[in-house]
Amino acid sequence: MTAAPSLIPDSGRCKRLKAASSRDHDSVDQLVMAARPFESRERYGRFLQVQHRFHGSLLALYQDERLNLQLPGLLALSRFAAVEADLRDLGLPLPSPVQPVCASPAQALGWLYCSEGSNLGAAFLFKHTQRLGLAGDLGARHLAPHPDGRALHWREFVARLDGLLLDEREEAQVVAGAIAAFDSYRGHLREVFTDG
Repeated sequence: MTAAPSLIPDSGRCKRLKAASSRDHDSVDQLVMAARPFESRERYGRFLQVQHRFHGSLLALYQDERLNLQLPGLLALSRFAAVEADLRDLGLPLPSPVQPVCASPAQALGWLYCSEGSNLGAAFLFKHTQRLGLAGDLGARHLAPHPDGRALHWREFVARLDGLLLDEREEAQVVAGAIAAFDSYRGHLREVFTDG
């Protein structure tokens, strides 16, 4: 007879996710800056294409009923509509829809961790957009802070994610989902910024 898997909340889940994906996170950061997305509005427009691909692929996760039960308020966190508004602000056509992420519920949590974590780093990127004459209501909506601040929303997301009851197999899937999300973003960057 085997023991039933333990299902307890894990207050260190996000810390472990950060440690497990730090190399991937750093790699994405380096690729973004190497692409020089804030050198000109043209290059920033290409960055918006990357964002459109990534956030568009996650839209179904943000809309998922089960995930919204696990993470109340998730639907309101999607930045996809803001990315589309930013593209329109710059007079750019909306790219074709991308393939939605196909992930187990636990893997989806890893994808969402990656997406929501990027909102913290967006503070640095948002400052760069201002040099291009953009702002939170013009071309850089998806990078702008929430009126309540970035930190509050991140802490709330972390508390909800850490509070979920997951077994050992699901924990591994969450990590795999986060790493897959970083891989996906790297792929979008390389495709859009083919000239380096």
